[in-house]
Amino acid sequence: MSFDHAATTTAATEVFPTYHAEDLARGGNQARILLNGQIYSLRITRAGKLILTK
Repeated sequence: MSFDHAATTTAATEVFPTYHAEDLARGGNQARILLNGQIYSLRITRAGKLILTK
């Protein structure tokens, strides 16, 4: 998983980590993300869009 040091910043100069979706999916088109015991599915569509579902 790579980290892009040119991360998005806000007016308050807060820096957020930036990840490549392809890295999260490890070369595939889907990844699972765990948050507070819930599993979410992140899917990369053929059109290059992202869909996040619970």
